[in-house]
Amino acid sequence: MKKQYWRGVGIGCACLLAIQLVIIVALNIMFDGVGFYVGANHSALGEKAGETLSKMNTLNYYISENYLDDVSDEDKAEGIYKGMLDSLGDPYSCYYTKEEYDELMQDNSGTYCGIGAVVTQDSESGLVTIIRVIKGSGSEEAGLKEGDVITKVSGEDISKVDLTSIVAKMKGKEGTKVEVEIYSKEKMAYETLKIERKKVEIPSVASSMKKDGIGYIAVSSFDELTDEQFIEAVDQLKKKDMKGLIVDLRNNGGGMLTSVVNMLDYMLPKGKMIVSTKDKNGKGEEYKSTSDDYFDLPLVVLVNGNTASASEVFSGAVKDYGIGTLVGTKTFGKGIVQSVIPLSDGTAIKITTSKYYTPNGKNIHGTGIEPDIEVELKTTDKEDYQYEQAETALKKLMKEK
Repeated sequence: MKKQYWRGVGIGCACLLAIQLVIIVALNIMFDGVGFYVGANHSALGEKAGETLSKMNTLNYYISENYLDDVSDEDKAEGIYKGMLDSLGDPYSCYYTKEEYDELMQDNSGTYCGIGAVVTQDSESGLVTIIRVIKGSGSEEAGLKEGDVITKVSGEDISKVDLTSIVAKMKGKEGTKVEVEIYSKEKMAYETLKIERKKVEIPSVASSMKKDGIGYIAVSSFDELTDEQFIEAVDQLKKKDMKGLIVDLRNNGGGMLTSVVNMLDYMLPKGKMIVSTKDKNGKGEEYKSTSDDYFDLPLVVLVNGNTASASEVFSGAVKDYGIGTLVGTKTFGKGIVQSVIPLSDGTAIKITTSKYYTPNGKNIHGTGIEPDIEVELKTTDKEDYQYEQAETALKKLMKEK
């Protein structure tokens, strides 16, 4: 009996030590791995970390003894990491598991396997709204429409879940289905649908030549190849004798800062400020155009309330330098920059690191950019009234050229 007793004690201690190790690793990443031990604060933070570890042990004990279901140490650790980022109270900062980080990298490449809907999330309410349905996708087959609100994924309320995690839940193996609850804007009712996941390729740039020498380029996001695709599209339209250009940034939620900087480098004369950033210590970067070439044709940029982040960098530069006319409605107002920091175990964190400023030194976070010509898009309009007004504005500029 004594041998069995001490054997049981030994196993129990080993389990407790294993759990403590997971927690210690989590705390090391949270407090030490991201540089929280700084100068004179080192000892104070060390003491706080010790208190936190003690409380975590207590919580772990009660969870193990009383919680109805089993939870793995790995899931507990992931919860700690996510909680650390959630404590910032910033909707744009989050922790990515390895799977979520892989999905993020896949998104930037422009190809993924999912339901085929482009969504945006309101930073205050958490509402996830569909802003574009991809042709031939499971979402189109299921009848999803622009303006529909996604409320649940696989039965889980997503109102307090960050957008990247929500998108990851809707992705999966090609041919499988995911249950999605939506509030239909058209039917004014909730619906639960099973949507098939399909391989979706989303080119971030689409272009065409309209009548009267008007070129049109729609940019849906700023991904790794967006700048190259945009520059190529402009060059091809010039070869077709383009007289003026409409750049459509409506419902473009942003993306990579490097991509939009390269696009504006192509558009602006050499030496012009494109955008600048400042962190909490007042340090930052200045991005200036370096190309000898620049765009000198009449230009109109279409914007709306979902034009955000990198799209506002583009729109802000166009407006500040007066090289084009903004048509539509006030932009979203996201004037902050996030940095994705990969960790050694394949996970990553995304944190807000700086504010960005337009060439005239304006930070538009929370305020947005007012268009030069305000045009509302009514849901009853059969035609794209905003685009029609953009054409009218461009033709006027072309006459004045």
